[in-house]
Amino acid sequence: MDLHIIRGRLLSFSGEPMGPDEQDKFTYVEDGALVCENGKIAWRGPWESLPEKFKGLDFTDHRPHLIVPGFIDCHIHFPQLQVVGSYAGSLLEWLNTYTFVEEQRYSDADLAAAMASRFLDQLVSHGTTTAVAFGSVHKVSCDALLGEAEKRNMRMIAGKVMMDRNAPEALLDTPQTGYDDTKALLETWTGRGRCEVAITPRFALTSSEEQMEISGALMREFPNAIMQTHLSENHDEIAAVMALYPHCKDYTDVYEQYGLLTDKALFGHTIHVSERETARLAESGAVAVFCPTSNLFLGSGSYDHARLSAAGVRHAIATDIGGGTSWSMLRTLDEGYKIQNCLGNRYHPLRSFYQATLGNARAINRESEVGTLDIGTEADFIVLNVHATSAMALRAERIETLSEELFVLQTMGDDRAVEATYIAGNKAK
Repeated sequence: MDLHIIRGRLLSFSGEPMGPDEQDKFTYVEDGALVCENGKIAWRGPWESLPEKFKGLDFTDHRPHLIVPGFIDCHIHFPQLQVVGSYAGSLLEWLNTYTFVEEQRYSDADLAAAMASRFLDQLVSHGTTTAVAFGSVHKVSCDALLGEAEKRNMRMIAGKVMMDRNAPEALLDTPQTGYDDTKALLETWTGRGRCEVAITPRFALTSSEEQMEISGALMREFPNAIMQTHLSENHDEIAAVMALYPHCKDYTDVYEQYGLLTDKALFGHTIHVSERETARLAESGAVAVFCPTSNLFLGSGSYDHARLSAAGVRHAIATDIGGGTSWSMLRTLDEGYKIQNCLGNRYHPLRSFYQATLGNARAINRESEVGTLDIGTEADFIVLNVHATSAMALRAERIETLSEELFVLQTMGDDRAVEATYIAGNKAK
């Protein structure tokens, strides 16, 4: 039996709190315990209430640190881990100058396998225990990433990018090969360990009408699969898409016309969307994924969280490595807060931490499995240390509330603040 008992301060969510007064939406235990058995949380509560059968057993004491569910990253690019921080003025320049060049390397199965290990090392180091990742156009890239995740018993959702135009020849598939490779991945990995496959047309700019139709067909064949793509990140991108799809009302309508606008759809960025598009996103149950560090880095624009949320659009937050500039969800939350503050939107740290955990789990429809510390869920959690650096320790001397602690963690923290990462109840960092 694989049994681990963990002691520390516990924070988990049941809803999206706007602030500390909404105490029915989060649970905080000053001196708590987690019992992890065979990869799942078997018990959670105050240390003093630990069941008799567990008392006297060895335990790991993480006091005074804070234990929260592992972070979930809803939009990240596996083949871009070595183009982070590449100078460019805009999205399309960045793609053509660096990304498309780099992604050609991932046709090499040995390189993809080596990079998959380094990619997951970075996620674990930064406290991310689940991710929804884009591979390259090559099937081997997705097999490599999911294979490495399987070795680590790590929850991973990944997809082979489909794109059959407007990219270098070495990165193009065809509607048929895109369909065949994606279907083979779905049939191989669905239900295998903690791995899943996402249907992944890169974006409408790089997919023909035939490939968009094939993507919709895959969604109908595999109705439980996530679909991930990009939407309205950049004005030039939008103009180029509309030139290719003049029969569509707008960019969102392109995806709707081909059956891709559903409650299984994750749309990265979703910055420049009209009222009509916003209404359709809300009605369909699709998810808008906020990628703050890449939006700032590429000068794409400011995601208006308050406007989309008020309209009923489901939402998530993500690093978007490698357009994003940090692997850390803490850094991502920090930049997200700054963008919302510039727009006049309040974004309380309790709400931020909800989004990076249960909120993102709900966005991918996996809240019964990850994103909380609830009994019966997978034992993926992290230990956060607000004294991780000398500057943080100095600031922490004046912290009086949980909200203040969370805000310091997100404002000043990074991978150094992640004291430990647990995957399925076992320490991975």
